[in-house]
Amino acid sequence: MTGVISAAFSRTGAVFIALLVLCGFGYVSFLDIPKEATPDVDIPVAYVSVGYDGISPEDSERLLAKPLEKHLRTVQGLDKMSSVASEGYASVSLEFDAGEDIDRILDDVRQAVDDARPDLPSEADEPKVIEVNLSLFPILTAALYGPVSEREMVLAAREIKDKVEALEGVLEVTIGGDREEVLEILLDAAAIEAYGLDPSAVIRLVSGNNQLVTAGAIDDGGGRLTVKVPGVIESIDDLVKMPVQARDGTAITFGDIAVVRRAFRQAEGWSRVNGEPAIVLDVSKRVGSNIIDVVEAARAVIDAEAPKIGEGVKVTYLFDDSKDVRNMLSDLGNNVAAAVIIVMVVVLAVLGIRNATLVGLAIPGSFLIGISVLNLMGVTMNIVVLFSLILVAGMLVDGVIVTTEYADRRIAMGSSRREAYLHGAERMSWPIISSTVTTLMVFLPLLFWPGIVGQFMKYLPITVMCVLIASLFMALIFIPVLGGIVGKKSVPKSVISATAPRGYRWTLKQAIRFPVLTMGVVISIIVASFTGYLMAGYGVAFFPDIEPEQASVQVLARGDLSAKERDALVSTAETSILPVSGVQDFYARSFRPGSGGHQSPRDSVGTIRTVFADWDKRDPAASLMDQMRAMIAGLAGADFSITKQQQGPGGALPIRIEIMGENLDEIADATDEVVARMGELGGFVDVADNRPLPGLEWTLVTDREAASRHGVSISSLGTMIKMLTRGVRISDFRPDDSEDELDVVMRFMGDQRNLDRLSELRVPASDGSYVPLSVFAKLQPRQKGGDIERKDGDRYMYINADVAVDRLPAERVETLQASLAETPLAQNVSLVFAGENEDMAETGAFLAQAFSLSLLLMLVVLMVQFNSGWQAFVTMSAIVLSTGGVMLGLWATAQPFGIVMSGLGVIALAGIVVNNNIVLIDTFNEYRARGYGARDAAFRAGLVRFRPVLLTAVTTILGLLPMVFQLTIKLTERDILVGAPSSQWWTQLSSTIAGGLAFATVLTLVATPAMLVIGDRLARFGALLSARIAGLFRFRRNREIAPAE
Repeated sequence: MTGVISAAFSRTGAVFIALLVLCGFGYVSFLDIPKEATPDVDIPVAYVSVGYDGISPEDSERLLAKPLEKHLRTVQGLDKMSSVASEGYASVSLEFDAGEDIDRILDDVRQAVDDARPDLPSEADEPKVIEVNLSLFPILTAALYGPVSEREMVLAAREIKDKVEALEGVLEVTIGGDREEVLEILLDAAAIEAYGLDPSAVIRLVSGNNQLVTAGAIDDGGGRLTVKVPGVIESIDDLVKMPVQARDGTAITFGDIAVVRRAFRQAEGWSRVNGEPAIVLDVSKRVGSNIIDVVEAARAVIDAEAPKIGEGVKVTYLFDDSKDVRNMLSDLGNNVAAAVIIVMVVVLAVLGIRNATLVGLAIPGSFLIGISVLNLMGVTMNIVVLFSLILVAGMLVDGVIVTTEYADRRIAMGSSRREAYLHGAERMSWPIISSTVTTLMVFLPLLFWPGIVGQFMKYLPITVMCVLIASLFMALIFIPVLGGIVGKKSVPKSVISATAPRGYRWTLKQAIRFPVLTMGVVISIIVASFTGYLMAGYGVAFFPDIEPEQASVQVLARGDLSAKERDALVSTAETSILPVSGVQDFYARSFRPGSGGHQSPRDSVGTIRTVFADWDKRDPAASLMDQMRAMIAGLAGADFSITKQQQGPGGALPIRIEIMGENLDEIADATDEVVARMGELGGFVDVADNRPLPGLEWTLVTDREAASRHGVSISSLGTMIKMLTRGVRISDFRPDDSEDELDVVMRFMGDQRNLDRLSELRVPASDGSYVPLSVFAKLQPRQKGGDIERKDGDRYMYINADVAVDRLPAERVETLQASLAETPLAQNVSLVFAGENEDMAETGAFLAQAFSLSLLLMLVVLMVQFNSGWQAFVTMSAIVLSTGGVMLGLWATAQPFGIVMSGLGVIALAGIVVNNNIVLIDTFNEYRARGYGARDAAFRAGLVRFRPVLLTAVTTILGLLPMVFQLTIKLTERDILVGAPSSQWWTQLSSTIAGGLAFATVLTLVATPAMLVIGDRLARFGALLSARIAGLFRFRRNREIAPAE
């Protein structure tokens, strides 16, 4: 390394130009790097569905779900597999390990589905494989509403969708509240019976007369003539005038027996914004595109097109991720600047303006070089990257402070500033490299963090490693070269003397004089800190609780409710919570149970999304949610569950209990008992489960012999039943004003589609007559069978829940587990506590492995540096002892121990605390090499390293201090915010590092010299013991030899 440093000092101009180029490239990269709020976590999910009309849930499980599961479980990279067997179809959801190649996965899934096809019934529909990329959540949600017809609003929304999708960076736009348009043929049941028409014959007639026949060409040698037979229905009038022959031979038209019209399919639900009917546009961006630019372009299009729909049409943006990105980048950017300024002020106060300038250059220089590398790697600028910059702001100056401080000592001894900085960089190169490498070794295992949490947090080690490596070049090449040009020319000789505050000198003397007692006191303090924190009862949490910007009210209802009844329940709840202050928008949506999305409860019939005002202009979200719970608690006909917007990894609800078994009745009874147990224990809120929904279904029991006697086929019966329900698709129609084909659907008129009509239904026979349904069939009601859900091949039901504001999920889960252990369930089922409990176990296991591997890698580096087992042990012991400070930091800020953030903080702390120990022990070894005794060398090393050790620790701690107390310092606005959501992410991690580092600094300055003296005593005792043993052996040997002589 000395050769590289010498070469840099001999080419100062080239080094200066290289620094300017690197910083310029870094600045351009900072402007160019894509920006987003949270990391883009790619969780590949594949969805396989297959339909089989009329099949029961039990048969769907046996004939569809199980054969698909058998082949799909062999797909490589599969993490979780769940399936749903419902009436008429089955679906399988496949969740793969985060970061897997989705293209390869889809190819493997399609191959597995092809292999399973022979095992499926031949009458089943072709299986469909759909990619569901959970990373492509909408970045913008716009609601259109106003006094125009639904048809006009839907058509206008489709036009806006096409224009927005044409923008650069936009992946897709989905329309919430879109309605599928069809060409509807409404038959008059009385008319077709009077004319003796069979609906099946009518279907064949329309299908056969809506075809484009290319008849070929005639080539007779004299020319070539193309012949075609036009038969496509080109307008509604063509269909109305289509001739139909009655049973008696009379020629009639479709207009005599039916009404033909363009219409939307029957609605399953409706959507409203702030009480008005609305259409919602969800905009998703392409991976790697700049969210701020994409949202600005999309909003410009929507704002320009909305007024064209009609007078009074409004646009409300229910969600704008770019706003969050701007706020978070601004808040954290201000905190980065504040951290840099704090570090600069401290360094300026201690080292003077010239040295402070040199040290200060190391921070932006390292930042810019690191950001340029991140941009080349395709990393986005997100909240994790920004906090990583805050974390390393104080660490970046460690090496520069050590080099600069050593150069000052050389200048005070008479060296020129060029020689001083050259010698300082060369002399301190190995300690600085060693300390930096040990820090890198700590973060290295975190690159292999698996799962969703790992994909989310991996940007921290990536950023830290890139910036720290850049700081190494700043500390050993760029800053020393600049110091040799613009550094101090003279330094007072008092700098040479090993000075420190009188209090520290006395403390250090006592620590060296009584090293064993000193270590006993240190260990006692650590034990007391652990004991005090545990007794305080702050508990354990998975991830920090971040103030949300939205919440969702789930409307839960059971029974066979019509679409209007479901919407009435949602509307009632919506009206009840409208007066809540602090909510700026309400987005209500009703739907058919089971169609609200994979995260919605099975009995959910609607949701109300509440968009809160800015966090500093309202009460906390927990208070608003409690107000909404109180307002809807007394509403009849439905239950309600309120969940807040999830920030970071993990599910929307922290508690998930899965009940596995073979018998569905036993699983349902066990689910009911667990829900009751949770109610008795208390502390659980918004409890929801997926037990089968009660209801009735009508079964048509047919006497096949009687039907055959009257010439009625099951096929004609089925057609008549469909005409009463959803209708029969008979053909397609492409109108001139639409790019999409419309299904041609035939059904009875609206007033003829009801249960009374079903009991009076007359079915066409083979001779053209109509036979009453009651002659050969009868309707019987029976209890409806619910969907059957499976996970990893086993039947299961689940319970989701949140906890009250003053409770922690882990504590409630432990209480419930203790209750179930004391009084087990009577049913033959097994329980799995998933949700946060599962995430905590997986994350805790990985962090423990990563911490162990980090310690091993650090030990290797320290043995290379010191070639001493005891000195490596002394350095490593600081890591373990610093955990006492971690507990003190969390205790002082009343924070629970976060598995993710506090665990990560302990690992990051390990890389920080060893740096000062390495430099101090290196100085101790230097004095020992000069002939000083162990006590004198330890004393002088402590005094000499007091200022740089304290300076490097204080800069790191002060840089993190605003995050510890949730402060956001807005420099340009000269304002300080307390409790901003962007600061809540990092309170646990900052408290862990700041508390641990403060404690570790005391250990470095007091305990480390004491342990070095203990090591010398042990070495002298070992040498003395070895000498005595060797002397004993020589004495015995002499006695054995003497008689022989």
